[in-house]
Amino acid sequence: MKLAFSSNAYLKHPFDETAARIAAIGYEGLELLADVPHAWPAGLLEGPKRAIREAMAANNLAFSNINAFMMNAVADHRQPYWHPSFIEPDPNYARVRIDHTRRALDLCAELGAPHVTTEPGGPIPPGVSRARAVDRFVEALKPLAEHAEGLGVLLLIEPEPELLLERTDQYVEIHERVGSKALGLNFDVGHAFCMSEDLPKAIAELAHLTKHYHLEDIAATRVHHHLVPGDGVIDFAEVVSAIKATGYDGWLTVELYPFQDDPDDAARRAFEALSPLVR
Repeated sequence: MKLAFSSNAYLKHPFDETAARIAAIGYEGLELLADVPHAWPAGLLEGPKRAIREAMAANNLAFSNINAFMMNAVADHRQPYWHPSFIEPDPNYARVRIDHTRRALDLCAELGAPHVTTEPGGPIPPGVSRARAVDRFVEALKPLAEHAEGLGVLLLIEPEPELLLERTDQYVEIHERVGSKALGLNFDVGHAFCMSEDLPKAIAELAHLTKHYHLEDIAATRVHHHLVPGDGVIDFAEVVSAIKATGYDGWLTVELYPFQDDPDDAARRAFEALSPLVR
Protein backbone atom coordinates (compact mmCIF):
# COMPACT_ATOMS: atom_id res chain seq x y z
CA MET A 1 0.00 0.00 0.00
CA LYS A 2 1.06 3.59 -0.65
CA LEU A 3 0.12 6.94 0.87
CA ALA A 4 -1.29 9.83 -1.13
CA PHE A 5 -2.59 13.25 -0.17
CA SER A 6 -5.57 15.08 -1.65
CA SER A 7 -4.99 18.42 -3.32
CA ASN A 8 -8.30 19.66 -1.90
CA ALA A 9 -6.41 20.90 1.18
CA TYR A 10 -4.36 23.20 -1.07
CA LEU A 11 -7.07 25.39 -2.57
CA LYS A 12 -5.01 28.49 -1.77
CA HIS A 13 -2.06 27.23 -3.82
CA PRO A 14 -1.52 26.66 -7.57
CA PHE A 15 -1.22 23.06 -8.66
CA ASP A 16 2.50 23.01 -9.41
CA GLU A 17 3.25 24.32 -5.93
CA THR A 18 0.75 21.87 -4.42
CA ALA A 19 2.44 18.91 -6.08
CA ALA A 20 5.89 20.05 -4.94
CA ARG A 21 4.74 20.51 -1.33
CA ILE A 22 3.00 17.12 -1.16
CA ALA A 23 6.02 15.33 -2.63
CA ALA A 24 8.45 17.13 -0.32
CA ILE A 25 6.61 15.75 2.70
CA GLY A 26 7.13 12.21 1.43
CA TYR A 27 3.88 11.17 -0.23
CA GLU A 28 4.15 9.02 -3.34
CA GLY A 29 0.71 9.90 -4.67
CA LEU A 30 -1.62 12.83 -5.15
CA GLU A 31 -5.40 12.94 -5.44
CA LEU A 32 -6.30 15.59 -8.00
CA LEU A 33 -9.29 17.78 -7.24
CA ALA A 34 -11.48 18.02 -10.35
CA ASP A 35 -12.63 21.48 -9.31
CA VAL A 36 -11.37 25.03 -9.02
CA PRO A 37 -8.59 26.04 -8.70
CA HIS A 38 -6.75 22.89 -9.79
CA ALA A 39 -8.62 21.00 -12.50
CA TRP A 40 -12.23 22.01 -13.19
CA PRO A 41 -12.90 19.71 -16.16
CA ALA A 42 -15.35 21.98 -18.00
CA GLY A 43 -12.74 24.71 -18.41
CA LEU A 44 -9.48 22.76 -18.48
CA LEU A 45 -7.56 23.46 -21.66
CA GLU A 46 -4.66 21.47 -23.06
CA GLY A 47 -2.05 23.83 -21.63
CA PRO A 48 -3.14 23.40 -18.00
CA LYS A 49 -3.50 19.64 -18.52
CA ARG A 50 0.08 19.52 -19.77
CA ALA A 51 1.21 21.58 -16.77
CA ILE A 52 -0.48 19.10 -14.41
CA ARG A 53 1.31 16.18 -16.05
CA GLU A 54 4.64 18.02 -15.90
CA ALA A 55 4.22 18.90 -12.23
CA MET A 56 3.42 15.29 -11.38
CA ALA A 57 6.43 13.99 -13.32
CA ALA A 58 8.79 16.62 -11.92
CA ASN A 59 7.88 15.55 -8.39
CA ASN A 60 7.78 11.80 -9.06
CA LEU A 61 4.13 11.62 -8.03
CA ALA A 62 1.44 9.23 -9.25
CA PHE A 63 -2.28 9.93 -9.34
CA SER A 64 -4.08 8.06 -6.58
CA ASN A 65 -7.51 9.30 -7.66
CA ILE A 66 -9.49 12.08 -9.32
CA ASN A 67 -11.81 13.70 -6.77
CA ALA A 68 -15.02 14.82 -8.51
CA PHE A 69 -17.07 15.00 -5.30
CA MET A 70 -16.62 18.74 -4.67
CA MET A 71 -18.12 21.34 -7.00
CA ASN A 72 -16.90 24.66 -5.62
CA ALA A 73 -16.99 26.02 -9.17
CA VAL A 74 -20.79 25.92 -9.10
CA ALA A 75 -20.84 27.51 -5.63
CA ASP A 76 -24.32 26.37 -4.59
CA HIS A 77 -25.20 28.41 -1.50
CA ARG A 78 -26.57 25.36 0.33
CA GLN A 79 -23.40 23.27 0.30
CA PRO A 80 -20.74 23.46 -2.42
CA TYR A 81 -19.70 19.83 -2.02
CA TRP A 82 -23.12 18.15 -2.10
CA HIS A 83 -24.92 20.29 -4.68
CA PRO A 84 -25.76 19.88 -7.41
CA SER A 85 -26.40 16.22 -6.64
CA PHE A 86 -27.43 13.30 -8.82
CA ILE A 87 -30.94 13.41 -7.34
CA GLU A 88 -31.78 17.13 -7.51
CA PRO A 89 -35.53 17.74 -8.02
CA ASP A 90 -34.70 19.82 -11.10
CA PRO A 91 -33.46 17.33 -13.72
CA ASN A 92 -31.55 20.08 -15.52
CA TYR A 93 -29.62 20.87 -12.35
CA ALA A 94 -28.94 17.18 -11.74
CA ARG A 95 -27.57 17.12 -15.28
CA VAL A 96 -24.84 19.55 -14.17
CA ARG A 97 -23.55 16.88 -11.73
CA ILE A 98 -23.91 14.12 -14.31
CA ASP A 99 -22.06 16.06 -17.01
CA HIS A 100 -19.33 17.06 -14.55
CA THR A 101 -18.80 13.41 -13.63
CA ARG A 102 -18.58 12.41 -17.28
CA ARG A 103 -15.96 15.10 -17.89
CA ALA A 104 -14.04 13.99 -14.81
CA LEU A 105 -13.99 10.44 -16.17
CA ASP A 106 -12.62 11.74 -19.47
CA LEU A 107 -9.95 13.67 -17.58
CA CYS A 108 -9.11 10.58 -15.54
CA ALA A 109 -8.47 8.59 -18.70
CA GLU A 110 -6.45 11.41 -20.29
CA LEU A 111 -4.18 11.75 -17.26
CA GLY A 112 -3.76 8.02 -16.70
CA ALA A 113 -5.37 8.04 -13.25
CA PRO A 114 -7.09 4.86 -12.03
CA HIS A 115 -10.50 6.17 -10.97
CA VAL A 116 -12.85 9.01 -10.13
CA THR A 117 -14.65 9.40 -6.79
CA THR A 118 -18.04 11.06 -6.53
CA GLU A 119 -20.83 11.73 -4.07
CA PRO A 120 -23.32 9.02 -3.01
CA GLY A 121 -26.47 10.55 -4.43
CA GLY A 122 -26.71 13.75 -2.43
CA PRO A 123 -29.28 14.68 0.21
CA ILE A 124 -32.73 13.18 -0.28
CA PRO A 125 -34.96 16.04 -1.51
CA PRO A 126 -38.01 16.98 0.60
CA GLY A 127 -41.08 14.98 -0.34
CA VAL A 128 -39.07 12.27 -2.14
CA SER A 129 -39.03 8.74 -0.76
CA ARG A 130 -35.74 6.97 -0.24
CA ALA A 131 -36.79 4.29 -2.75
CA ARG A 132 -37.44 6.91 -5.43
CA ALA A 133 -34.17 8.68 -4.66
CA VAL A 134 -32.27 5.39 -5.04
CA ASP A 135 -34.02 4.80 -8.37
CA ARG A 136 -32.92 8.23 -9.61
CA PHE A 137 -29.35 7.62 -8.48
CA VAL A 138 -29.18 4.26 -10.23
CA GLU A 139 -30.64 5.77 -13.41
CA ALA A 140 -27.96 8.47 -13.37
CA LEU A 141 -25.11 6.04 -12.69
CA LYS A 142 -25.81 3.46 -15.37
CA PRO A 143 -24.68 5.53 -18.39
CA LEU A 144 -21.77 6.97 -16.39
CA ALA A 145 -20.57 3.49 -15.46
CA GLU A 146 -20.87 2.45 -19.09
CA HIS A 147 -18.80 5.49 -20.08
CA ALA A 148 -16.16 4.65 -17.47
CA GLU A 149 -16.01 1.07 -18.71
CA GLY A 150 -15.43 2.29 -22.26
CA LEU A 151 -12.58 4.49 -21.06
CA GLY A 152 -10.95 1.76 -18.99
CA VAL A 153 -11.28 3.66 -15.69
CA LEU A 154 -13.42 3.21 -12.57
CA LEU A 155 -16.19 5.33 -11.05
CA LEU A 156 -16.19 5.06 -7.25
CA ILE A 157 -19.04 6.01 -4.93
CA GLU A 158 -18.17 7.51 -1.54
CA PRO A 159 -20.81 7.10 1.21
CA GLU A 160 -21.08 10.13 3.50
CA PRO A 161 -23.22 11.10 6.51
CA GLU A 162 -26.45 12.98 5.67
CA LEU A 163 -26.46 11.86 2.03
CA LEU A 164 -28.42 9.13 0.24
CA LEU A 165 -25.80 6.49 1.01
CA GLU A 166 -24.47 7.09 4.51
CA ARG A 167 -23.08 3.66 5.37
CA THR A 168 -20.62 1.59 3.37
CA ASP A 169 -22.99 -1.40 3.25
CA GLN A 170 -25.66 0.73 1.55
CA TYR A 171 -23.42 0.79 -1.50
CA VAL A 172 -24.05 -2.91 -2.15
CA GLU A 173 -27.58 -2.37 -3.48
CA ILE A 174 -26.35 0.31 -5.88
CA HIS A 175 -23.53 -1.91 -7.11
CA GLU A 176 -25.89 -4.80 -7.79
CA ARG A 177 -28.50 -2.66 -9.54
CA VAL A 178 -26.05 -0.80 -11.78
CA GLY A 179 -24.30 -4.08 -12.61
CA SER A 180 -21.07 -2.64 -14.01
CA LYS A 181 -17.53 -3.84 -13.44
CA ALA A 182 -16.46 -0.17 -13.73
CA LEU A 183 -18.33 0.81 -10.55
CA GLY A 184 -16.70 0.49 -7.13
CA LEU A 185 -16.63 1.72 -3.55
CA ASN A 186 -14.47 4.51 -2.18
CA PHE A 187 -14.27 3.52 1.49
CA ASP A 188 -13.90 6.68 3.57
CA VAL A 189 -12.76 5.52 7.01
CA GLY A 190 -13.78 8.71 8.78
CA HIS A 191 -17.27 8.68 7.28
CA ALA A 192 -17.76 5.04 8.33
CA PHE A 193 -16.64 5.90 11.85
CA CYS A 194 -19.15 8.77 11.98
CA MET A 195 -21.88 6.24 11.22
CA SER A 196 -20.70 3.99 14.09
CA GLU A 197 -19.62 1.22 11.74
CA ASP A 198 -17.33 -1.52 13.04
CA LEU A 199 -14.34 -0.53 10.90
CA PRO A 200 -12.41 -3.84 10.72
CA LYS A 201 -15.65 -5.73 10.04
CA ALA A 202 -16.84 -3.31 7.36
CA ILE A 203 -13.40 -3.26 5.70
CA ALA A 204 -13.39 -7.06 5.51
CA GLU A 205 -16.97 -7.37 4.26
CA LEU A 206 -16.67 -4.68 1.59
CA ALA A 207 -13.14 -5.57 0.45
CA HIS A 208 -14.36 -7.17 -2.79
CA LEU A 209 -16.00 -3.89 -3.83
CA THR A 210 -13.49 -1.38 -2.38
CA LYS A 211 -11.07 0.13 -4.90
CA HIS A 212 -9.69 3.06 -2.88
CA TYR A 213 -9.60 4.41 0.68
CA HIS A 214 -9.86 7.90 2.13
CA LEU A 215 -8.30 8.45 5.55
CA GLU A 216 -8.98 11.17 8.10
CA ASP A 217 -9.53 11.17 11.84
CA ILE A 218 -12.79 11.97 13.65
CA ALA A 219 -13.46 13.17 17.20
CA ALA A 220 -15.11 10.98 19.84
CA THR A 221 -18.39 12.81 19.18
CA ARG A 222 -18.49 11.17 15.71
CA VAL A 223 -19.37 14.57 14.23
CA HIS A 224 -18.37 14.69 10.57
CA HIS A 225 -15.36 16.99 10.68
CA HIS A 226 -12.05 15.81 9.22
CA LEU A 227 -9.11 15.80 11.63
CA VAL A 228 -5.44 14.94 11.16
CA PRO A 229 -4.83 11.26 11.93
CA GLY A 230 -3.80 11.10 15.57
CA ASP A 231 -5.92 14.09 16.61
CA GLY A 232 -9.14 12.08 16.89
CA VAL A 233 -10.03 8.66 18.26
CA ILE A 234 -9.84 6.32 15.24
CA ASP A 235 -7.42 3.45 15.81
CA PHE A 236 -5.42 3.66 12.59
CA ALA A 237 -3.16 0.77 13.52
CA GLU A 238 -6.28 -1.40 13.63
CA VAL A 239 -7.64 0.14 10.42
CA VAL A 240 -4.45 -0.30 8.39
CA SER A 241 -4.02 -3.84 9.71
CA ALA A 242 -7.58 -4.66 8.62
CA ILE A 243 -6.95 -3.22 5.15
CA LYS A 244 -3.69 -5.18 4.81
CA ALA A 245 -5.52 -8.38 5.78
CA THR A 246 -7.78 -8.03 2.73
CA GLY A 247 -4.78 -8.09 0.39
CA TYR A 248 -5.39 -4.54 -0.81
CA ASP A 249 -2.22 -3.03 -2.27
CA GLY A 250 -3.51 0.27 -3.66
CA TRP A 251 -3.65 3.87 -2.48
CA LEU A 252 -4.60 5.21 0.93
CA THR A 253 -5.38 8.89 0.31
CA VAL A 254 -5.41 11.34 3.21
CA GLU A 255 -8.19 13.90 2.79
CA LEU A 256 -7.90 17.00 4.99
CA TYR A 257 -9.70 19.79 3.13
CA PRO A 258 -10.56 21.76 6.35
CA PHE A 259 -6.85 22.60 6.78
CA GLN A 260 -6.45 25.09 3.95
CA ASP A 261 -4.77 27.69 6.17
CA ASP A 262 -1.80 25.38 6.83
CA PRO A 263 -2.05 22.28 4.65
CA ASP A 264 1.67 21.49 4.94
CA ASP A 265 1.42 21.02 8.70
CA ALA A 266 -1.65 18.79 8.38
CA ALA A 267 -0.09 16.75 5.58
CA ARG A 268 3.18 16.34 7.47
CA ARG A 269 1.54 15.27 10.74
CA ALA A 270 -0.67 12.81 8.88
CA PHE A 271 2.35 11.33 7.10
CA GLU A 272 4.23 10.95 10.36
CA ALA A 273 1.28 9.16 11.96
CA LEU A 274 0.45 6.85 9.04
CA SER A 275 3.67 6.01 7.22
CA PRO A 276 5.03 3.69 9.97
CA LEU A 277 1.75 1.75 9.84
CA VAL A 278 1.72 1.43 6.06
CA ARG A 279 5.33 0.25 5.91
